[in-house]
Amino acid sequence: MLNEFKEFISKGNVMDLAVGIIIGAAFTAIVNSLVGDLINPIIGLILGGVNFSDMFLDLSGTNPASLAAAKDSGAAVFAYGAFITAIINFVIIAFVVFMLIKFMNRIMPKKAEAPAAPAGPSEVDLLKDILVALKK
Repeated sequence: MLNEFKEFISKGNVMDLAVGIIIGAAFTAIVNSLVGDLINPIIGLILGGVNFSDMFLDLSGTNPASLAAAKDSGAAVFAYGAFITAIINFVIIAFVVFMLIKFMNRIMPKKAEAPAAPAGPSEVDLLKDILVALKK
């Protein structure tokens, strides 16, 4: 079993996956910083000083001053600002992945198309053969 595990882990696909996960984690940190530190403040400025990270709806009735205060007190909150931030993160990541795939498709060599299989008899030919066979 240990040998099988060594064989599995040393395959190229597993190593590629591990590298992809590590790069993905680093990329997520970059996107989170981009959204939280650059995009959200610009959107907030355009919308008149709105801070997405502090947008919430108090469900407990305690009326906390901020989302951090609500979380510290254990109040039930509907933190829709965090959801908006997650949506922005998703859109950015999806766009970057789309652009990466588009770039990779452009630079990767085109695979030669496999030669077409020889065409078989047409439907008419098959019907003629059946007709000949039935006449026998």
